[in-house]
Amino acid sequence: MKSDKDSGLNLVVKDLAVSYLRKNSTTAVIENLSFEVSPGEIVAICGLSGIGKSTLVRTIAGLVSPSHGEVLIDSQIVSGPIESLGFVTQDYSRSLFPWLSVERNIALPFKGKDISSAERTSRVKAAIEEVGLTQSARLFPWQLSGGMQQRVAIARALVMKPKFLILDEPFASVDVYVRLELEDLVSNLVHSHGTTTLLVTHDVDEAIYMADRVLVLSGSPAKLSLDLSVGLKRPREQMETRSNPTFLKLRDQLHGSIRS
Repeated sequence: MKSDKDSGLNLVVKDLAVSYLRKNSTTAVIENLSFEVSPGEIVAICGLSGIGKSTLVRTIAGLVSPSHGEVLIDSQIVSGPIESLGFVTQDYSRSLFPWLSVERNIALPFKGKDISSAERTSRVKAAIEEVGLTQSARLFPWQLSGGMQQRVAIARALVMKPKFLILDEPFASVDVYVRLELEDLVSNLVHSHGTTTLLVTHDVDEAIYMADRVLVLSGSPAKLSLDLSVGLKRPREQMETRSNPTFLKLRDQLHGSIRS
């Protein structure tokens, strides 16, 4: 499966710091953080729980203001929510509207957009097919399993053909077998579309399996402690890739970095 790397956006995080005001005092969450993500690259962000992974991606998405430094997407400083961004979180139960069908949930990003009805219908149908929910298009979220609901959330994030996608622990709320299916689904889709992607995960194996690079955050406030290139060929297959000696070596290296 060949990707179109020119379709994604370039991301630059430069000297980033993020602090929160808590109980009349300032708490630094992230400090002196710099890295770059190339167009079409899939980068995973790992670290201990509470280290600041979600804060980082929400700052990159323009949902949190940095205390210092800047985020640039295609050389433009991020100062608010990004229109060309897709965002998927682990909490699919709250992100979907239970009174709307699958196809109407997926069509929500088109609201207020200058796009024809025919184009909207075509793109919703294509997104539904990509995530394997053609037979469930007229059903409601409460009629679906957790894994199927997350497929709806993924389709909604991709229906606008975003050039930049953030996945914040997207598979944390589903069982292990569904998780493996969704890892394959998402990694193949974003790679084929050439979508620049940030994946937040506490699962080291998932990070290596899905990403081109893995960034490790550590310390308090959090800093970048490791920038690791994965280098495994694509397309990837769960059993074959996870038993690859390179995969096992990378896993040991990442576990060691996070523990230290």
